[in-house]
Amino acid sequence: MAFIIKPLVTEKMTNITEKRPSVYGFIVSPDANKVEIQKEVEATYNVTVESVNTMRYEGKRSQRYTKAGLVKGHKSAYKKAVVTLKEGEEIDIYSNIEQ
Repeated sequence: MAFIIKPLVTEKMTNITEKRPSVYGFIVSPDANKVEIQKEVEATYNVTVESVNTMRYEGKRSQRYTKAGLVKGHKSAYKKAVVTLKEGEEIDIYSNIEQ
């Protein structure tokens, strides 16, 4: 089963990765545990994982006023995993993007 949904490419995560090149973030399945995430990262990217930290984010309601009236919606809930690799190893997240 695929537990990794996508790599986390945000400004905050990019700044963390620039300071500590062995730390990467991923959006993962909510029912994935740390061991499953570690095994999938090691198999997918061919690296050695030292630690995995996970965080759950709750979905939030949002609304805004527009010319058409009140627009209501919500932001999705998700689970984030911050993976620390063995010193000296890197993941090239952009390698499989086609142009």
